[in-house]
Amino acid sequence: MASVEDVRKLAALARIDFTDAELAKFAEQFEGILAYVSQLEDLKVSAKEEVVSPVRNVFREDGEPREKGTYTKKIVEQFPKKEGNALKVPQIIFYD
Repeated sequence: MASVEDVRKLAALARIDFTDAELAKFAEQFEGILAYVSQLEDLKVSAKEEVVSPVRNVFREDGEPREKGTYTKKIVEQFPKKEGNALKVPQIIFYD
């Protein structure tokens, strides 16, 4: 049977806070949980079975959806501050 200290260590690894009463309760239930999960070992699954998923890729193919620079001129014309070919924005990261 799992001890309260074992459950406390697992809870710390999972970053879960439990009261002492909850730790005692989970320590009692721990063996049952492990027995339930261990049923997966009894499953007989063939590695050769191929599963066909009904999910399919609906995304477009990679590539340029529009000609490069289609909107660049309009954006640059509407931008309030420029420095040469660069658009000037307020500094948001400051270093001490």
